Amino acid sequence: MKTFNYHVAKDSKEASKLSSSNSAFLAGGMTSIPSLKLGLATYKDIIDIKHIKKLSGIKVSNKTVTIGATTKHAEVASSKEVQKAIPSLAKLAGGIGDAQVRNRGTVGGSIANNDPSACYPSACMALNAIIHTNERKIEASKFFKGMFETALKKGELIESVEFQIPEKSNYQKHPNPASRYAIVGVYLAKHKKEVNVAITGAKASVYVDKDISKALSNNFSISAINNMKINSSEMNSDIHASGEYRGSLVLTYTKKAIEAC
Repeated sequence: MKTFNYHVAKDSKEASKLSSSNSAFLAGGMTSIPSLKLGLATYKDIIDIKHIKKLSGIKVSNKTVTIGATTKHAEVASSKEVQKAIPSLAKLAGGIGDAQVRNRGTVGGSIANNDPSACYPSACMALNAIIHTNERKIEASKFFKGMFETALKKGELIESVEFQIPEKSNYQKHPNPASRYAIVGVYLAKHKKEVNVAITGAKASVYVDKDISKALSNNFSISAINNMKINSSEMNSDIHASGEYRGSLVLTYTKKAIEAC
């Protein structure tokens, strides 16, 4: 591991000021620390943001659940407020990694990293989330750009994520048995005027399957997608699952999510 300058920011303004073209924000460190240790990433400056009080906590209103960026997965999973407002979100958080990861990893870190197999991006897409940064508000549909790529600018810091409370929702995941990352994860959310079916793990980045979403918006039942075929040509294919198999998992786990709603 190469040396770097370590900073502890007292607020978002200071954190942003300390950032540079070769820096990283640190909260849980579930991605950045292993990357540094393995030599996959090098930084001149590491900016610790986990002590900024404004970035942590959970707030629930009649229409939304807002979660601070440095709030840990375990906190979301155990929150009675989240369990009541969006139980599928609490379930998702409780199924991330193992106990060590859930007690260190953060919501903002997961979203900012945008791993193609991460769980939280699918929740953002399905629940019409708004990502609040120190500079602006970004709709989830415009936030996730590609593999490990987001709309964040250099020095821009996620402060919280605001999730829309749906009428019904469920998250179903086919996990890698070792890492618990999603080989395929399906987050289904039924809102008043639409159904969103967000998929993670299947392609280079999270996405909403428009065909499945449209079919279920018209008829919220398994029968609406029984004869549907998934185009697997752009699906990820690796030692864990072929693209064709991932395509079949998308339908299988969408049906499980419908049944569980």
